[in-house]
Amino acid sequence: MTPTEKLAQHLGRKITASDRERAALLWLDWTGCAIAGQAQAVGKKIAAAFPNETGLCKRIGARSSSPQMAALHNGCLGNVLEMDDVDKRAVLHAAPTVFPAAFAMAEFTGASSSDFLNAIVIGYEATIRLGRAVGPGHYAYWHNTATCGPIGAAAASCYLLAGSDFVSAFGLAMTQAAGLWQTRHEADSMAKQIHAGHAAQVGVQSAFLSAQGFQGPRTILEGEQGFFAAMCPGANPEDIFKDYGPEWLIHQTSIKPYPACRHAHPAIDAAVLGRAAHSKIMGEICVETYSDALKFCNNPDPKSVIEAKFSIQHSVAVTLLKGEPRLEDFDIQNDSEELQQLRGRVELKSTDEFNKAYPNHYGAALEIDGQRFVAKDAFGDPEKPMSEHAIREKAERLMIFAGMKEEDAKRLSDATINQNWQNYKAFLP
Repeated sequence: MTPTEKLAQHLGRKITASDRERAALLWLDWTGCAIAGQAQAVGKKIAAAFPNETGLCKRIGARSSSPQMAALHNGCLGNVLEMDDVDKRAVLHAAPTVFPAAFAMAEFTGASSSDFLNAIVIGYEATIRLGRAVGPGHYAYWHNTATCGPIGAAAASCYLLAGSDFVSAFGLAMTQAAGLWQTRHEADSMAKQIHAGHAAQVGVQSAFLSAQGFQGPRTILEGEQGFFAAMCPGANPEDIFKDYGPEWLIHQTSIKPYPACRHAHPAIDAAVLGRAAHSKIMGEICVETYSDALKFCNNPDPKSVIEAKFSIQHSVAVTLLKGEPRLEDFDIQNDSEELQQLRGRVELKSTDEFNKAYPNHYGAALEIDGQRFVAKDAFGDPEKPMSEHAIREKAERLMIFAGMKEEDAKRLSDATINQNWQNYKAFLP
């Protein structure tokens, strides 16, 4: 049995009520992120680009469309605000690729909420297992959410579509895997959102094609000119099957409390501790963390919202001045002179302590005025989980930020947690 076939077989394991409860929490988290994303300029541009779409499947903030277009549209929205969940070892966001694909296919097939959540569990498993196996050589150039998302989107879609072929759909989806990190080097680029939307879309269409007997390459992961050979230097496809314990990997996903790149979160957590101990910061501020955090988030002078979200210096300065950062804290047009000066005093360095722990642990330390504050794990990781109350509060805050009435946000939150499919669709904007 090839690794591609073996992965399809692995996804046939039993799914429990506890697994669906975890999926429902992540469903709520994604929903809040996507609703907030559709109210942003990027979300509005996505809706405006395809104004004449029609079909059965809901596009958040826009008219309904075909399953493929709904998956593309909703997939783009979930990552706009950089608040979607993340698997720290795979260094990817499963939500904006798996949820939109499963949502579109569930609407198209008339699936129950239980089947929808089962599809989410399966989709997360496929995406995360692949993401954990691709290695740092892949992540150096490729956006793992974009490149590993198609297999999870295809898995979720195949689970819901009768007659589809998992292995063939994997081949069709993964031959279209793409998404280069060059997008993060250009402040005006919105391609990062297309990465997630495209992954969701190709997962849906690959399931549809496979159900018609349209064959994809059945050794797409391990073949001599397949995904690992072409895009994952030094990685082994057999690593997809490492033993991570008996639970589905959806239980190991992290939820993000702050609207910044996940690599900035450990430094934010350390700054929260520093702020509690120091009412006024007098000296220099030094952040120690791991190398990838510096690679992605070393930006002492951000010029846009997205650059601010990928700036440890900005995130730490905001936290020291105001406490836990909110969405509005990354609108640099509102930066005070005090914030700019404090941001300029933040120095960054990578250390062996945090590099050795990464990616199993996202950690950072903050040294100010002779004291050192350490966050060995980021808030929202399995080691420091957010409570159900905190997750609901985050999602409802995002919905209200997008213009929803508080009572409607709470109704939508209730419907999601209670796995009430009909009420969920009724309250979704």
